[in-house]
Amino acid sequence: MSGHSKWHSIRHKKGAADARRGKLFTSLIKEITVAARLGGGDPDGNPRLRAAMAAAKSANMPGENIKRAVQKGTGELPGLSYEDAVYEGYGPGGVAILVEAVTDNKNRTVSDIRHVFSKFGGNLGQSGCVAHLFQRQGLILIDKSGTDEDDLMTVVLEAGAEDMRDGGEVYEIYTSPQDYDAVLEEIRSHDLAVASADLSMIPQTTLQLAGKPAQQMLRLMESLEDHDDVQKVFANFDIEDAELEAAAS
Repeated sequence: MSGHSKWHSIRHKKGAADARRGKLFTSLIKEITVAARLGGGDPDGNPRLRAAMAAAKSANMPGENIKRAVQKGTGELPGLSYEDAVYEGYGPGGVAILVEAVTDNKNRTVSDIRHVFSKFGGNLGQSGCVAHLFQRQGLILIDKSGTDEDDLMTVVLEAGAEDMRDGGEVYEIYTSPQDYDAVLEEIRSHDLAVASADLSMIPQTTLQLAGKPAQQMLRLMESLEDHDDVQKVFANFDIEDAELEAAAS
């Protein structure tokens, strides 16, 4: 598992997502609104909206909030006009970084993102500069506790998963974007403990970081994730577990 994925696993375990619930709800509402605007308000015919609504329900967002976000996206209710934005750049040590955002003001957001990159030893690059280093895949993390590895492998491979790996305290399940929903649904039907699940940009190669560059990279990740317009951040760094745990404590 890349350092990026391990970092998110640690933050999930420590409840960091709960501490940032206001930011999480804002991000989910934006994603639902954009998904509904681009693909319509019916989740059965709109995979992006379906995934966003599922994430919102998992975060215990009230149903009325979800409904209003959909209606703002379809134009049934007034609201800000959000659009997708993707930013690419480099972090300390030449780490490749992809930032997915949803914004109502691209000029403001790109200025903010450029400042964050610069503050922590990185630089914002041109569109396409690092995207080729990533592949979009479904990534589902399953807690090892109480999970039989052989049984899990049988379930996920029969459901259409591409790969299953040992990620330390979790099993990592990789799927194609097309099979992600079916694999996740099958896993949940077996009452398996899903630590996290998302469509991610998976790095095809990783760079090892240690010492000051590693700590700068982690601060850069955290600052990017905490920006109100940022939905997801992907990077191809790897950092030793002890250094990650120290930073997360």
